Amino acid sequence: MAELLTVARPYAKAAFEYARDHEALDSWSQALSFLSVAVADDVVRHRLSSPKLDSEQKVSLLVELIPEQQDEALQRFLTVLADQGRLMALASIADQFEHLRAEHEQRVEVNVTSAYELDSKQKTKLANALKKRLNREISITTQVDKSLIGGVILRAGDTVIDGSVRGRLNRLSEALTA
Repeated sequence: MAELLTVARPYAKAAFEYARDHEALDSWSQALSFLSVAVADDVVRHRLSSPKLDSEQKVSLLVELIPEQQDEALQRFLTVLADQGRLMALASIADQFEHLRAEHEQRVEVNVTSAYELDSKQKTKLANALKKRLNREISITTQVDKSLIGGVILRAGDTVIDGSVRGRLNRLSEALTA
């Protein structure tokens, strides 16, 4: 896994910088997202790994799958990936591209797990508090986990804030047994 991330990083950075400089972040984001799903498909994966197809044919196969007409730069990017044998890294490239884009746009996805469904007022209040603390635009997705008893668990990138009753009870238990 770490090797794939290392391989994908320079390609994602190059794609991001090109898309940013040419004001094409949305179209590149959509295309990379679609391509990452496409290469995960068993049939496409099998065709791309076939030694009977050269790089140009593999790129043509992928370009035909893209729902919208893309610019030549995307085709050149795919050609470089194909020539280097990196087409299977498209999922990691797309993930890292989205990470770079989120950093550039100063936004963060926050996953909120709560014991009960949050109403819109609670979501707004939470989003405003997080926006102030993280100094980023916030997108919240919520899910319910009754086993939390109460409170919430926030996940924003690598940051996890456990404010659940279950988490507090676990920490108390650890403190008492230590």
